[in-house]
Amino acid sequence: MKLDFEYGNGLMSAELPDSTDVFIPGETVPDPPCIPEGEIVARTLESIRNPMGMKPLAELAHKGSTAVIVIPDIVKGGCQPTSHRKVSIRLIVDELYRAGVEKKDILLLFSNGLHPRTTVPEARQILGEELFHEFYWSHQITSHDSEDYEHLVDLGGTARGDRVLMNKYVFDCDIPILIGHTQGNPYGGYSGGYKHCATGITHWRSIASHHVPDVMHRPDFTPVSGHSLMRTKFDEIGMLMEEKMGHPFFCCDAVLDTYSRQIEVNSGHAAVMQPKSWVTANKRTYVPFAEKKYDVMVFGMPQDFHYGNGMGTNPIQMMQALSAQVIRHKRVLSDRCVIICSSVCNGYFHDERWPYLRELYEMFQHDYMNVLPDMNRYGEYFATKEEYIRKYRYANAFHPFHGFSMMSCGHIAEMNTSAIYIVGAQEPGIARGMGLKTRATFEEALLDAKRKYVGDAPDILAMPGTFKLGAVHLCMKDDDLANV
Repeated sequence: MKLDFEYGNGLMSAELPDSTDVFIPGETVPDPPCIPEGEIVARTLESIRNPMGMKPLAELAHKGSTAVIVIPDIVKGGCQPTSHRKVSIRLIVDELYRAGVEKKDILLLFSNGLHPRTTVPEARQILGEELFHEFYWSHQITSHDSEDYEHLVDLGGTARGDRVLMNKYVFDCDIPILIGHTQGNPYGGYSGGYKHCATGITHWRSIASHHVPDVMHRPDFTPVSGHSLMRTKFDEIGMLMEEKMGHPFFCCDAVLDTYSRQIEVNSGHAAVMQPKSWVTANKRTYVPFAEKKYDVMVFGMPQDFHYGNGMGTNPIQMMQALSAQVIRHKRVLSDRCVIICSSVCNGYFHDERWPYLRELYEMFQHDYMNVLPDMNRYGEYFATKEEYIRKYRYANAFHPFHGFSMMSCGHIAEMNTSAIYIVGAQEPGIARGMGLKTRATFEEALLDAKRKYVGDAPDILAMPGTFKLGAVHLCMKDDDLANV
């Protein structure tokens, strides 16, 4: 069979055996039905007015109350006119107004964590024209700065000793509100809930308690699970924030489908709301698809996706993307599994967005750096380099510690595969420098994999659209999914 896979800004064709199984999110196995567009506002408002485990905004807020609405950045969640962010923020702002809260006492805060701070065009795209103009010109839209120590609060540590620093605007306000997406995520099962605050409004030292090899290379991390140590740490960090603030976050999370449309909206205290959201999210995300374990997983990598332009060409970001697929789909992969992935791999690092990754890549080629975890000892050194910090704060770059979380994840693909082939690389030496094999075509890579790793009749899984659609976590048809 002939299939097309993402490659740079276009597609690359592959001729694969007719026995190949193909999976496309939302198509091969349909998502649960999304909320009809005409009902989204009413269903979201119903959720906001009937929160789980806490009082509604109408009772929490009054004249003189201050509120901070914490909003996910551009990386995920959709920006369509009926996106969860646009709909829920508008409704929440209006609920606050009705309760007597004055406009001047509301702040919209983007929770970018160690991601690039949200630009004005991104804020406008996420919020829409009405909300943007309502708050931008009065300087009531900002983006979390994890290096702005005047606007951070040190909360000490969790019971297990994980350091917790959080955004001071959120800590000081009367009503902290988290807008979240219950969307499949290889880091702990889902975005939203306590993951939102534990990563989006904290500091690199907090994130260094969970986005590190000691946590990410444990057997409870791969395949993805909502019961991993990482997820437990998210919950513990979020709950410590609530304990120190003296009140819970008001959460409004949407379970999203393949195209970032709302399947369900849940509001309230994360400790109560998060497990409820996961019931529906599990039905969409953990897909009992496979009847056999696959020896070869085939997909394509565009140049621009998820974290931005260069994600599919920057070698360290490529490794994270490859590993994310292993984390999601490990349940359906054989122990000898091989990955074959197209990538233009053209030497474009996007140095403005990731100013430190070229240096990290070069370091990885020297000084006894045999596997990516060997780089981890340089985490604090890079995380405190002033020039990289300045670029994060003022030039819309990723924070330098983010690169170390990417490398921690990036090693997982090597841990769980026999080999990884990059096909179509324009600068193949860059891929080889990460321990990847290179071939010109899918057919050549598959032929080599048959000779060396998987035999003449491997079971093959092809996944077109892997990085362009809302991903799922593939499972065996007979897997017990009661406690994923």
